[in-house]
Amino acid sequence: MKKISLLMLAAIMLIVLASGCGSNNNNGAAATNAPKETTDAAKTDPTEAPKKDVTIKVFQFKVEIADALGKMAAEYEKETGVKVEIETHGGGEDYSALLKAELAAGEEPEIFNSSGWAGFEPYVDRATDLTGEAWAKDLVEASKAQITRDGKLLGMPMNLEAYGFTYNKDLFAKAGITDLPQTLEDLEAAAKKLKDAGIIPFALTSEWWSMGIHTLNIAFANQADPATFIEDVKAGKVKLKDDPIMKQWIRLVDIMFANGQDNALTTDYNTQVAEFAAGKYAMIQHGNWIQGMIDEIDPALNLGMMAVPLQGKPNVFTGVPNNWIVNSKSDQVEEAKAFLNWMVTSETGKKFISTDFKFVPALSSIEPNPEAVGKIGGDFATFANANPDQVKSWNWDRFPDGITQQWGAAMQEYLGKQITSDQLLEKFDKAVKDIVKK
Repeated sequence: MKKISLLMLAAIMLIVLASGCGSNNNNGAAATNAPKETTDAAKTDPTEAPKKDVTIKVFQFKVEIADALGKMAAEYEKETGVKVEIETHGGGEDYSALLKAELAAGEEPEIFNSSGWAGFEPYVDRATDLTGEAWAKDLVEASKAQITRDGKLLGMPMNLEAYGFTYNKDLFAKAGITDLPQTLEDLEAAAKKLKDAGIIPFALTSEWWSMGIHTLNIAFANQADPATFIEDVKAGKVKLKDDPIMKQWIRLVDIMFANGQDNALTTDYNTQVAEFAAGKYAMIQHGNWIQGMIDEIDPALNLGMMAVPLQGKPNVFTGVPNNWIVNSKSDQVEEAKAFLNWMVTSETGKKFISTDFKFVPALSSIEPNPEAVGKIGGDFATFANANPDQVKSWNWDRFPDGITQQWGAAMQEYLGKQITSDQLLEKFDKAVKDIVKK
């Protein structure tokens, strides 16, 4: 992929984020001097800073970067003497519930992950104002609104991501599929061709977050005005069970579920991605965040990102997946801020973000790495460049925490054929009613 393509990926993401945006001091403890034996040892290695009596705990959920993040933490300790402990919770775990339990137990990580919009509300009282940080001026403008309150920037947007149907181009060619599906009828016909060629069309998972967040967002993003539609749903003015786009979306889900592997109900995220990377399936509903996991298994896999048909033209979806929050109730606020600053301003930190994490950065001061972001992101960039009107927003964080979890549980029941499509939509509406009224 040429460099300009990836830069265009970032630009398209920002355009979509901008169009989808709604209106919306503790000091760190002084570090003690390192013990004499540590200082003496450091003198023998001038590249390693003396150890400090400071530990920063990071509570995060992106399993895709867990190993690289651990390596970056080790580099930070080597350069500064400050230890960074990484605790990762993802996959089938309910990260939000685990974070709330951690905080309720009096455990206060220095840095934790949070989404934006309504998903950030439970943590606003713990978020340190980062408006004055040197890197804040370099944030792409459209990434700020979802984590800004009363004019204050309360987190650092992690990166930009996009998803649709990531697909195996070689398997499509083997099945004789020359044109990507533009309608639900086309998608159903493509699935049949794949099956006839002995290929399982979809790699499915029972993970609640994949179905309750990414799958369901396809319906919300296809609304004429997603933000207004969601506010009407929360206010009880609109029922999902009565919405015509939701009913089209059910058909999309039915096509996916009818054309996936037999053991989908017991397939977790890691297994889903690993088996897709091994060439067992033709399509998977994930985005450029799986590139690193794919590359560990088969870096030569010939992949692309396919727009998802629903109504009219098919679409792909982009947004800010996550934010770094500095916990104001920690005793190490300044050290935590220093770590984030190092991460996005030092050459070491920027390399990890653009190359090891395979991120499309949310800061203009960090240049994306076309080779690292890989084929999925590159294919998205090509599509988005040619079809900017078919790039839609992420909307799940506009709902209060707890709703997407219930939606995911309902989707698991539907995948297991325990409920009907009408019952599924009724469960969606009930989840909104039960949680919003609280």
